Amino acid sequence: MSVSLDSYCLSDDEAVSLLRDAPWRRFAVLGDSLAAGIGEDTSGYPTGGWQETLARVLRRVHPGLAYLNVGRRGLLAREVRETQFEPALAFGPDLAALVCGGNDSLKPSFEIDSVTADLDHMVGELRARGSDVLLFGLMDITTAGLIDPQYAPMVHERLVTLADATATVADRHGAIYLRMTEHPAAAEPSLYSSDLLHANGRGHAVLAGETVRRLAEHLALASQYA
Repeated sequence: MSVSLDSYCLSDDEAVSLLRDAPWRRFAVLGDSLAAGIGEDTSGYPTGGWQETLARVLRRVHPGLAYLNVGRRGLLAREVRETQFEPALAFGPDLAALVCGGNDSLKPSFEIDSVTADLDHMVGELRARGSDVLLFGLMDITTAGLIDPQYAPMVHERLVTLADATATVADRHGAIYLRMTEHPAAAEPSLYSSDLLHANGRGHAVLAGETVRRLAEHLALASQYA
């Protein structure tokens, strides 16, 4: 039976209600195609990707929100660090979303130690500057049955390895981590674009909703220790 995707999505009004106490006024996004919001539009769902939805919601909370997105399709983690990190750091975000490593996992040789080192450097520097940092465990598309069975086990293993490494970096630096790898919606074929690589508009809506919930959870926990 198909997953009810709408149960994971949020309207803008619902998202604003959850983030009404959000302090963030400078939001930066850096990384690869997921950061850039690549994916086919889906009727009835927002366009532009999860990050545009989040920026729109945060701008309703703080109308003067400054927003920078330097995400670009096809980049490796090293290339994100070399070409996007300094501009993002100079922007001075109080919330930064970083998405990379997925393209590294598609290479013939997946060097997780190198990806981890790049993530660790970027997250550490952003945290040292006082930014909250949001990291993701990527959805495991192999659970949707859309990957050639010959390659699915390897893809699955690499996505889990990347998600685990990203979680470790997040824990080390006190970053916010949202693990979508085993999310039930990841197994829904209609979540993905026809390239069988990127989320479509429905997929981005799910990610936006779960991102808002995770940020709200973070804020609620932080308020207990304020």
